[in-house]
Amino acid sequence: MSSAPKYTPHYTVEDYRGWEGDWELWNGIAVSMSPSPFAKHGALQVRIATELEKAIESANCDATTMTEIDWIVSDDTVIRPDLSVVCGDAPEKHIVEAPAIVVEVLSASTKERDLTVKRQLYEHQAVGWYLIADPDKSTLELPQNTPRIIQLKTIAAGRAIGNCGMV
Repeated sequence: MSSAPKYTPHYTVEDYRGWEGDWELWNGIAVSMSPSPFAKHGALQVRIATELEKAIESANCDATTMTEIDWIVSDDTVIRPDLSVVCGDAPEKHIVEAPAIVVEVLSASTKERDLTVKRQLYEHQAVGWYLIADPDKSTLELPQNTPRIIQLKTIAAGRAIGNCGMV
């Protein structure tokens, strides 16, 4: 066995900006994104975005819903949630402050990441609401303090919009 220390590179946002393909950056570690999702995943993503937009409008909230926009968390962490809601207008380029709402739609290839690493990151970064959509069960989990499960037909977006000072 070699006595040479194992080298693990530590990447930054500057490195990330030069990469080709779809990547996330977790605490300096490059993480390859999964191939584009299947239709069921994409359709659910659109459905949730539509419901969030309706809730924002009905609450007269100054917020913006975005799909798959990079959130630059720190100099060595970049995450691309399936959906994000930020207070105010859409940012010029990337999200730079914790969103009011983040939604991840589970898929076989991302489920473990979404339920562990990303969930911990979102909690640590004080994301107002982290919603986990499961297209196979047609549920949307709102794991804040006490986990709750609701049917997608009754998305409680209005409560989550309260993070923008409304409702």
